[in-house]
Amino acid sequence: MAFHDRRGVPCGSSSAAAREAADAALRRMMAYDDDAAAALDRAIDADPSWALPRLMKAGQLLGLCDPARAGEAIRLLGAARERIDDAPAREQAHLAALQRIVEGRWSQACALWDQLLVEHPRDGLALHWAHRFDFWRGDAMQQRARPARALPEWSADDPLQPFVLGLYAFGLEECHEYAAAEDAARQALQADARVRWAIHAVAHVMEMRGRVDDGAAWLRQHQPQWADGSELAPHLWWHAALLRIEAMDLAGALRLADSHLAGDALRAAPDRFDAAALLWRLQLLGVDVAARCRALLADWQPDPDDAGQHAFGDLHALLAMLGADDLAAAERWIAHCAARVLAATDAARDNHAVAREAGLPLMRGMLALARGQADAAAEQLYAARSLAPRLGGSCAQRELVDQTLLAAAAQGSARRLGRALLNERCMARPATALTRHWIAHIGPPEEARA
Repeated sequence: MAFHDRRGVPCGSSSAAAREAADAALRRMMAYDDDAAAALDRAIDADPSWALPRLMKAGQLLGLCDPARAGEAIRLLGAARERIDDAPAREQAHLAALQRIVEGRWSQACALWDQLLVEHPRDGLALHWAHRFDFWRGDAMQQRARPARALPEWSADDPLQPFVLGLYAFGLEECHEYAAAEDAARQALQADARVRWAIHAVAHVMEMRGRVDDGAAWLRQHQPQWADGSELAPHLWWHAALLRIEAMDLAGALRLADSHLAGDALRAAPDRFDAAALLWRLQLLGVDVAARCRALLADWQPDPDDAGQHAFGDLHALLAMLGADDLAAAERWIAHCAARVLAATDAARDNHAVAREAGLPLMRGMLALARGQADAAAEQLYAARSLAPRLGGSCAQRELVDQTLLAAAAQGSARRLGRALLNERCMARPATALTRHWIAHIGPPEEARA
């Protein structure tokens, strides 16, 4: 007998209690709640033979891109595989997709989820996971297009519909459709105030449009919904700190770094990425962050055996080493990343080409800047800049490449390159205090100087 969840999607449990707990867990996952695992444990207790709750727990861990969590995810996938034989094809497809994630074949995993969504557009799990790995792959087009293909099939009465709308809003923002993104996000939040991904999407819009005061007010307004009980909280504190940097309130950004992006507040790899990126941006502006970077590394302890697995994470580990002024460790880290990229056994992984063509050149450029070789850094970073989206993450996260280029231009002789980047920045957003800082250190456009 076939069973279905509340959206008519096939599922492999005859237990109504298990299905209800799994649905509650899915909502918590899409809301970025801290306690999704507790609901999944209830689903497992209600139906120990059901594979899907274990798949959901494994997918949550894999979505963190944290090598330290991979072993537990693989164990859960093994337990799910023992229970999958009689499961619906949809659940077997989820297992196959997550196995591709483990193997580093993220594009193949997203393709499998895409096929699932053609058949089952109301499979919220497939939407959530595909969006997560589109993010890590830097595929902005699919972040927008995949929710757009599914949304018309969702009823406005469905409790998860606002969360799908939040995915769509973020995809619109990453494709620079800022007005549409803000409109979609506000619609989602009107339906459910806890759609944190929509709060996040508007924070991105305001940051990318230079709306510093609006962005700070937006995050304060919605702080009761995101600051407690959410795995997204450190990232939204990071956004608040970026807005402080954009206003050149470096002391304010440093206070946020110390209170919300340090120590026990950093619970997963993405939180550490944000902490490293924030401290690096502050260092580019002349703030001494060496002690903080050393503390971050002491908690993080990047494992050389994990180097080269994920170019985005590799780059952020390097930033912490450079910020700590440990150039020897940074050089060893790059060497470990390069060794993995050169290994024939790594060629099947998506990260292989990304690391070789984008990750390693960007890391070498940042190392050159830390060595005081500003012109070499500017040359290397600019050559790889157009490939940076392949690293994954968001436009706002990858803007640290431009910030590093501006610092290299200010420290060396690549002033024309710096002015070109500032011209591009000023065409995209009003001149913020941060932009005016770089203009003061690099010089205005030729016409303005004439």
